[in-house]
Amino acid sequence: MARDRRRTERGDATVETVLAVPVLLFLITVIIQAGLWFHGSQIMEAAAQEGVRAGRVDSATAVDAEDRARQFVSTLSPSLASTSTVHASKNAARTRVTVEGQVEAVIPGLRLAVSGSAERPTERFRDDR
Repeated sequence: MARDRRRTERGDATVETVLAVPVLLFLITVIIQAGLWFHGSQIMEAAAQEGVRAGRVDSATAVDAEDRARQFVSTLSPSLASTSTVHASKNAARTRVTVEGQVEAVIPGLRLAVSGSAERPTERFRDDR
């Protein structure tokens, strides 16, 4: 009777492994994709802040802010830089920079967009008399 029982359980570990490994690999892939998305979001937010810092100076223009944000993204992540777009606006009161792009896809067919924006008062010289 014990011998029959051993025969019916043969291969159970193999079947369990065949079922569990793809699920584990998919979960690992999702975790890696989430990490790439989070990293891309942080880069875009930092690039927008860097662009605002460069553009809010009294002598700078919106183009200077866009150039600085593009340079920041391309330095930290060339893959994000190839898909990123930068928009900057500046007036006498406010400077705003928005950076958008797409993260590298680890999961085929998945397109994750990331963006960051920053807005600060434009610096200007005031005569304190």
